[in-house]
Amino acid sequence: MTIARKRQVHPEITPYYHVVSRCVRRAFLCGADGDRCFEHRRQWIVGRLNLLAQVFAIDILAYAVMSNHFHLVLRLAPHRSASWSDDEVIERWSAVYGIPALVHASQDTDAPAAVNEAAADMIEVRRQRLGSLSWFMKCLNESIARRANREDGCTGAFWEGRFKSQALLDEKALLACMAYVDLNPIRAGMARTPEYSEFTSVQQRIRGKTDVPLVGFSGEHDEDPIPIRLPEYLALVEWTGKMTVPGKRSQIPGDTPPILKRLGFDGPAWIKSMKLFRRTELRALGPTQRMKELARALSRRWFRGEGECRVVFGG
Repeated sequence: MTIARKRQVHPEITPYYHVVSRCVRRAFLCGADGDRCFEHRRQWIVGRLNLLAQVFAIDILAYAVMSNHFHLVLRLAPHRSASWSDDEVIERWSAVYGIPALVHASQDTDAPAAVNEAAADMIEVRRQRLGSLSWFMKCLNESIARRANREDGCTGAFWEGRFKSQALLDEKALLACMAYVDLNPIRAGMARTPEYSEFTSVQQRIRGKTDVPLVGFSGEHDEDPIPIRLPEYLALVEWTGKMTVPGKRSQIPGDTPPILKRLGFDGPAWIKSMKLFRRTELRALGPTQRMKELARALSRRWFRGEGECRVVFGG
């Protein structure tokens, strides 16, 4: 049964979420299908992410654009949009949808009080939407669907139902999920190493590109950075990639990155965590105590996968 998004997302418990959107019937989002090539659509998504990251009170930590789906790791910051002035809300909203006619009318010095009040209410609604995960994804997916359908000369659904989201409840879950997302092209056989993983956040970070605004790592002058340094993260991604390449045995070598010990992970538990992010039916990942806190905040009894998370992330 479909669960309302408001019963899955609670920014006060955790601002971090893993999001996946997949094309309907596994249709091609990007890549090649017979004589047709859709590679240019990857840039559509990157370009749209670039815009939305500058409009919404939502930060991007990781992304990977695959052939028929894409992954995002996002940080919600609704407190930021709550502090924006009405003018800033209008300016940001208009970058995506244009200025609402009612707001235009309210800018007239002779506008009736009722019009001004209605415009103020509309601006407040837009303010809430600019901090919403659902609206971020709506603005992303609708735009891509329209462009793809127009190019294909068809109508109808382009995306496979709603996007899937997983709450990431601690630093372990966050970093494990980022590594999982950045390694998607390697696991799919689309690239051999992170620096050649096209349209991923890890390639963007390695090559110093600015395709999409990304949250920085510790020491990179970001106001609220990811709490490790970039070289540590890259070493962690490379080590993990070697352990998850198809055909490799999951034998943990002696050169396990020190960051895992600081996080309280052993090598086998870290590798097990990679498998959990593939299971989009698991709506929250992290220590079981944090899962219970989130469930209570969302008026839910429990989250599936608590036993598995206890093994990987602890109690």
